[in-house]
Amino acid sequence: MSILSRMEGKGKDGGERRPREEGEGHPPPGGERRPGAVTAGRPRSLKDNANLKDLKERVQSKLLVELDQNNISTSQKDEIRHHIEELFNNILAEESIVLGRKERQALFEQIVAEILGYGPISVLLEDDSISEVMVNGPKAVFVERKGQLTRTNVTFESDEHVMRIIDRIVAPLGRRVDESSPLVDARLPDGSRVNVVIRPIALCGPTITIRKFEKDPLTTKDLIRFGTMTPEIADFLRACVIARLNMVVSGGTGSGKTTLLNVLSGFIPNDERIITVENAAELQLQQEHVVTLESRPANIEGTGAITIQDLVVNCLRMRPERIIVGECRSGEALDMLQAMNTGHDGSLTTLHANTPRDAISRLEVMCLMAGMELPTKAIREQIASAVQVICQQSRLRDGSRRIMYITEVQGMEGEMITMSDIFEFEQTGLEAGRIIGRIRPTGIRPKFIDRIEEAGIHLPPSVFGVGSRR
Repeated sequence: MSILSRMEGKGKDGGERRPREEGEGHPPPGGERRPGAVTAGRPRSLKDNANLKDLKERVQSKLLVELDQNNISTSQKDEIRHHIEELFNNILAEESIVLGRKERQALFEQIVAEILGYGPISVLLEDDSISEVMVNGPKAVFVERKGQLTRTNVTFESDEHVMRIIDRIVAPLGRRVDESSPLVDARLPDGSRVNVVIRPIALCGPTITIRKFEKDPLTTKDLIRFGTMTPEIADFLRACVIARLNMVVSGGTGSGKTTLLNVLSGFIPNDERIITVENAAELQLQQEHVVTLESRPANIEGTGAITIQDLVVNCLRMRPERIIVGECRSGEALDMLQAMNTGHDGSLTTLHANTPRDAISRLEVMCLMAGMELPTKAIREQIASAVQVICQQSRLRDGSRRIMYITEVQGMEGEMITMSDIFEFEQTGLEAGRIIGRIRPTGIRPKFIDRIEEAGIHLPPSVFGVGSRR
């Protein structure tokens, strides 16, 4: 059964649509016509329709019947959109419905979104100023713009309406979501990451969280313009990547870790073989020699799962020169550290942490999650030997995303890992609710500066605040 057939078989409440009985939809002789009905041969404006929703549903139902009769696949989007427009105009003419140009176009776009797109949230997904869309049940839809959450006036008709959109997202990926499997991770064709939670887990109704995929990846210039970094920081990070230092980007949810990782990966020379490992492919590398690996959840029978840890172990057999792990969440951290310590210099990854010191602690815990009973000192020695730089990213109260610290992991002193902040963010004020500040050098030159110079890169002392007034 095609998508159009399945949609046509659903009523507005999500139930099966029953066949129309003889005489149904026509007023009995001398009887009254229901609200929203149209008298044949008499033009009616939108104001005469008691219920725009009823009009939309009737037009949409007729369109779906016509489209199924013509056997048009939803994969032929240009052809089907043109066909919808023809049928839409014919139906309005047959029912003598008169609409203004804006009203007519708005109704048409809503119907197209229901048939080809993602229903009410289609317009939000097309808005480039929106970075995240959050559906908290059918009547509460929020978006994130410039780091700030706001509620929209977009709503769904019912839980069943949200579920139809969820099915449209996960079905092409061979995934399912129901009461027995109420959680699912998926992605849209453009790469946007989707998380779905439904009842009975989500008490407010079906919940969708969409992290939009940047059509045009942010560049170093963009981050400098946003205030995330300075030109001196950009030069320093570029030098670290080219010198093949192992780097960890840490931060909270939505702090811009993946964006910064994407920018860092752009500094990798084009002649190196790069293998990326992610839960959902978000990195947009521009180099020529890139292999992208993506994890896979278990199937309906609970088998066939491919974890990040499995992929990290496997990519070591694929002759990588650089390994980029989208995010370390558990035991794969130990395998990542092993890779960094066995000739795969210049590897990059991200993890959730509030400070560089917390990032080290989280790495320790994740290594223990690998299931191997290792002494704490051995794990710390692995971390101190493998990781050279930690970039701490944060989303501030005003919604801006800033690099808060760039920290060098210097080594071991007794049983403790020693660290030194090379750059740190300093807030200088608050203006109209916006945080004013700048990431500045601490005046400490990193111990790995020799490796940067061996790579043929010479950073002036002023980058580290030496010989300049701060």
